[in-house]
Amino acid sequence: MEMNIALLPGDGIGPEVIAQAVKVVKAVGKKFGHTIHFEEAPVGAAAIDLTGDPYPDNTHDVCLRADAVLFGAIGDPKYDNDPKAKVRPEQGLLRMRQKLGLFANVRPTFTFPSLIHKSPLKLERVEGVDFVFFRELTGGIYFGEPRGRNEQGTKAFDTNVYSKEEITRLARMGFEAAQKRRKLLTCVDKANVLATSRLWRETVQELAPEYPDVKVEYEFVDAVAMRLIQWPKAYDVLITENLFGDILTDEASVISGSMGLMPSASLGTDIKLFEPIHGSYPQAAGKDIANPLATVLSAAMMFDYAFGLKEEAQAITDVVNKSLAEGVVTEDIAEGGKAFKTSEVGDWLAENL
Repeated sequence: MEMNIALLPGDGIGPEVIAQAVKVVKAVGKKFGHTIHFEEAPVGAAAIDLTGDPYPDNTHDVCLRADAVLFGAIGDPKYDNDPKAKVRPEQGLLRMRQKLGLFANVRPTFTFPSLIHKSPLKLERVEGVDFVFFRELTGGIYFGEPRGRNEQGTKAFDTNVYSKEEITRLARMGFEAAQKRRKLLTCVDKANVLATSRLWRETVQELAPEYPDVKVEYEFVDAVAMRLIQWPKAYDVLITENLFGDILTDEASVISGSMGLMPSASLGTDIKLFEPIHGSYPQAAGKDIANPLATVLSAAMMFDYAFGLKEEAQAITDVVNKSLAEGVVTEDIAEGGKAFKTSEVGDWLAENL
């Protein structure tokens, strides 16, 4: 198969971890006989420095030409510490999602046998955890209008808006995923308070009869926030709106023991983007110490979700598990053992494929 992959390294450790994913993708291409082309483009603070725009038109064009997008991270302290900055890296992330139509963020949470002791939760709570969030990504309070402040600057307002169409397309994706998993879907909302949540619940209730093999549960977001810690094995597929999903998926990410291990996908009708869930971690940028495994596992998701190549995806997952079992890891999870450099981990993974 011939594949065209857009690379958006972004900021901070983004370029370093993307470089390791590229090594692994090339090794997979060689192993399985695929021809893979890469095209790189700037995004985030790196793009602001080059063009003044966090998501330039040229970067958008590179994404449109690609079969899949591998994305690093966005964010820079010089913008984080300036709340009055008119142009911010995160604006590029939101615009990229909107312009590419990336309406569904897929965030799996699972544990690694060799690292399960690093989870902040007790062994009996986390052993065997395997669930996935489908978060609506281009609607809700992050995109709703109007937004702003009053003339005095003493009040601020944001608008949370959802249409039935936006909810339906995300919910169907969740139902279809549940059919392939344990056939349990949880709709996460705040229907006792919010009108948008009541529309979410009504829409999912209307769709449920089309998927009779899937059991559907409805839970308030605050209850889910508690149960993710109390009994994470109770969940299989969870669907929710943008803001709730943003918060809950970060909460869930620490269950595995390290944010540096969790991949994600952002899916649209035509374009599919894959990225680690961690941020740009500017303190580690350029030091060759960042954990590349989340980005490498995002590449595994790319082979599965973008190309339907499950054997290739599994090969990457297997070699990551092997690296963890054999202690070929970066300093964040080395636990007193030898800490490998980011680039060394990437080289080892590629060689062992």
